Amino acid sequence: MRWLLVFCWFCSAGQAAQPIALAIHGGAGTIDRSVLGEAQEAAIRADLEAALDAGYTLLNEGGAALDAVTAVVTLLEDSPHFNAGKGAVFNADGKNELDAAIMDGVGQRAGAVAALTQIKNPILLARAVMERSVHVMMIGAGAQAFAREVGIAFVEPSYFRTEGRWQQYLKAKAAALSPRAALPVSNYFGTVGAVALDRQGHLAAATSTGGMTLKKYGRVGDAPIIGAGTWADDQCAVSATGWGEFFIRLNVAHDICARVRYGGVTLSKAADTVVLERVPALGGDGGVIALDSKGRVHMPFNTSGMYRAAIDGRGKRVVAIYREPAPKAPNK
Repeated sequence: MRWLLVFCWFCSAGQAAQPIALAIHGGAGTIDRSVLGEAQEAAIRADLEAALDAGYTLLNEGGAALDAVTAVVTLLEDSPHFNAGKGAVFNADGKNELDAAIMDGVGQRAGAVAALTQIKNPILLARAVMERSVHVMMIGAGAQAFAREVGIAFVEPSYFRTEGRWQQYLKAKAAALSPRAALPVSNYFGTVGAVALDRQGHLAAATSTGGMTLKKYGRVGDAPIIGAGTWADDQCAVSATGWGEFFIRLNVAHDICARVRYGGVTLSKAADTVVLERVPALGGDGGVIALDSKGRVHMPFNTSGMYRAAIDGRGKRVVAIYREPAPKAPNK
């Protein structure tokens, strides 16, 4: 009986030593309570909660980190409240162009797609590129031809249009044409993403975006660039959101994980150094969700807000939008 108790203790210890964790984001930028409104904020929080619960349930039932991030990002792409999939912003020509990437920490397998116009869930095509082709990235018409071969769902371009995004586009276009007004770039970007740790100790990351409002001439941001907006290895996973040009130049996602791997620094220190020091030093802004192999989550950003949610390795849950907690109502 004693040996059985000892054996069971080791089993329990082994299970406790391998936590699961999940973090998600719905974009960073200038997010103002007065502009967002109570109803829209409630809808956004509900979608974040639903995506978090779906991904965490999958992990808790023994599912793979790769499946969890795929499920989460697919749900966020289907929501009209985020700049990805259904809620994508409009480019300079008044069209939607979608990018996505996914990375498996096991062997650093990766898949990415860019400049899509008819793919309902770009993250599913990115995963197909990773698993069903010899390539890492496909773009535009070629990517969509591959999508037809592997059975990825298509939609008409009108599917992506939402009235809120259209009005945002018209406002941004008018501002850009006015000699007295400048387009505040940080108001017009966003992305969705997820990072996950499963019971096998494997990490994965996924990111999807509609890019920046008024983007021109085939512009592609950091989200589908492996190492810039998306990265996962066996110690660290990162999904980024922000002004993509700066995240590409600084290779933000990989830089954070490289600091953990080679510099021996903590995840929080690595992410803070890159997001709060290096990115703004060049004039960029944005944020990341980062997760390590111990289940530690860190979600720094240098904007006024970032849609985010997480359940870390200790089971601590957070769903937030703004930098600071909402002020408490005065006692009556």
